[in-house]
Amino acid sequence: METSSSFRWTSSDTIPSNFILPENKRPHLSQVPALSSIPIIDLKNYTGDGDNNNVPDSSLLEKISHACEEYGFFQIINHGIPEDLCNKMMDAIAKLFESMPPEERKQFFTTDHTKQVKLFNYYINNDSANSQDKVQMWSESFSHPWHPIDDTSHLLPGNPPDYREVFGEYAKEIYELMNKLMRLISQGLGLEKDCLKKRVGENPSLRAQANYYPPCPEPELTLGLNIHTDLNALTVLRQSPGVTGLQVIKDGEWVAVDFAPNAFVINLGDQIQVLSNGRYKSVHHRAVTNKEQRRVTLAMFYGPNRDSVIGPVEELVDEHHPPLYRNYRYSEFQDEFFRQVGTRRMVKEAFQFKK
Repeated sequence: METSSSFRWTSSDTIPSNFILPENKRPHLSQVPALSSIPIIDLKNYTGDGDNNNVPDSSLLEKISHACEEYGFFQIINHGIPEDLCNKMMDAIAKLFESMPPEERKQFFTTDHTKQVKLFNYYINNDSANSQDKVQMWSESFSHPWHPIDDTSHLLPGNPPDYREVFGEYAKEIYELMNKLMRLISQGLGLEKDCLKKRVGENPSLRAQANYYPPCPEPELTLGLNIHTDLNALTVLRQSPGVTGLQVIKDGEWVAVDFAPNAFVINLGDQIQVLSNGRYKSVHHRAVTNKEQRRVTLAMFYGPNRDSVIGPVEELVDEHHPPLYRNYRYSEFQDEFFRQVGTRRMVKEAFQFKK
């Protein structure tokens, strides 16, 4: 399968067989409750500029710490990023997938994960006997690097014309938000505000991934994105309003996450779990599809560069809290991540000390 265009506009009442999951991997949507209690954290009174006049109050740090320990996910409101800009970004992403010319689509589509800019489809390995080797996910993704200052617009598609301009403005706002969040997450652990940022390292890896989930005639038979954790340190997710799709594991059960109005969903990646020595959680999550409406999301990733050395922060290790993970170069982690492609990845577990 070269692109998802063959299924995006399908008018059939059924999905093609190469999208149908084995029974044991289907989402069982009727059994998934809504999660009304996912933490929603208000940043209205926190500028996060790092000066002494804006020290976060203890209640904010307690909320951050609780969300990171118990959920690995939280929503933020009153974050300071204009809603109009976010809406323009979502509109530009929808246009990107729906109106990209065939020649440009062919230029960017690849199965080579080392490509810096790529249009691709996810899949999972099929472990059922007498069946095809891979099951495609009901989605299409576009991934590329980003930077808040350096201009990377020349790497991006020329269609739609507003994608480059809107994304550049959006990226600057997201980077400032990420800095605020990294300070709060550090301080929630009782560390200096810049501790985790320093441990992630200079010249962090910054990637964006736009995801497009077309309407699906049989949502109960397939997934938009397979079960996974994020390999990076921090993810800031925005989605088109009014359509649910994100589901997370809470207490061993799948629960659906409803986005609050004008909110971002924040989730911790594997590197934060390792740096916090297991205190903060990187949680398995997935995306399901919707029968009536398409869903558009944009995940902004913040992580180490390949040469960064990651391991538990020394201040979080003592005789009562021995290190859970060995130190590793991030390139090792990435290599293990891609080695497990098509599976329910358990990457950080490969770097965990055996009990």
